[in-house]
Amino acid sequence: MAILVGIDEAGFGPLLGPLVVSSTMFRVAEGPESLEDLWSRLSDSVAREGDRGERRLMIADSKKLFAGRKSLAPLERGVLVMLAAQGRRPATWLALLDCVSPACKLQLRNYPWYEGTDFALPLDAQTGDIGTRSNPIRRDAHAQGVEFVKASCEVFLEGAYNRLVEATRNKSRVLLDGVLRLIDRTLRASDEPRVCIVVDRLGGREHYRQPLMTAFPDYAMQVLEETPERSAYRLTARGRSVSIEFATGGEDRFLPTALASMFSKYLRELFMHAFNAYWRTHAPELTPTAGYYTDGQRFLRDIAPVLTRLDIDPRQLVRIR
Repeated sequence: MAILVGIDEAGFGPLLGPLVVSSTMFRVAEGPESLEDLWSRLSDSVAREGDRGERRLMIADSKKLFAGRKSLAPLERGVLVMLAAQGRRPATWLALLDCVSPACKLQLRNYPWYEGTDFALPLDAQTGDIGTRSNPIRRDAHAQGVEFVKASCEVFLEGAYNRLVEATRNKSRVLLDGVLRLIDRTLRASDEPRVCIVVDRLGGREHYRQPLMTAFPDYAMQVLEETPERSAYRLTARGRSVSIEFATGGEDRFLPTALASMFSKYLRELFMHAFNAYWRTHAPELTPTAGYYTDGQRFLRDIAPVLTRLDIDPRQLVRIR
């Protein structure tokens, strides 16, 4: 048996809303022949590209599935169908957080735009029937010796994110620490002798040897490659081999990383849905925002009178980097 893990983030650059880092974990009967192997194994039920008539579930880079922000359905369908194939059917936003990021719920009380908010899932009417779509995935995975074990998400809400950036003076370090926690969680959750982890490249960073050695001191470290496109390492301990790769375009080459990108983007979009709904209760004509820098600045100008009236601490709302 082998464990395959993909990690990706959404929301590293925006001015508003959370940063979300997600991992997805699969157990397979045999190790992959290549990074693309899972798409091949599950080709009867899963696709990474297709046309309108494609009946298989799309699992691909979230940027491709959410291009132009026309519909949340492709992202939502992929996330909720994969959870249903695992036997989990969150019917609301907070129930989804219970599945993938239970610790995050405890922090919501510090943010008026999230506290006390919940809404039904699926959010997009075009998402379709989740239970029916999950049946082919479940049958195909069982036949191919593939098990979707879990998804885990690290959610950095705005104020907490700001405090971490102030403490480290480096937002890339905050992101890396989230990735390392997800890797640690993976290694603690399983004891299979072979683990393969692919992380979508974190900005322009090429060297991860020292952070990995600090995070996993019980493992011997071997540097396999450090280039602008790929940084690869092998950790070994007590008969266990863990390969960790930080790769440009990882979500295009490795199904678990593509699915992680979908979880991160979908969860962030749900947070932004709650965010916009709150502010529109105070300013009904307000145009919603996705939180990215230019439009985020516009949004802050539009809500300035509301911010003053509600006495909102900007350090809880606006990300500093």
